[in-house]
Amino acid sequence: MSTMNISLPQALKSFVDRQVTSRGYSSSSEYVRELIRKDQDRQHLRGLLLEGAASPPAGTADTAYFDQLRDRLREAGRR
Repeated sequence: MSTMNISLPQALKSFVDRQVTSRGYSSSSEYVRELIRKDQDRQHLRGLLLEGAASPPAGTADTAYFDQLRDRLREAGRR
């Protein structure tokens, strides 16, 4: 694992220390790693949403569409 040193103003360091203590992290590094992972997930989801928004509509999302979707999910769950 690589090492990265960061400088924080005292107010941010105090905030991180409180988060580590109150949320059960073993260290400030663990807390920062979790923040980075969440940001990666957020960026990935944003990319997927933008990709979906830019794609042409596949059809109407009506009752029949959702019934088919539920049936496909039930079938996938049986496998």
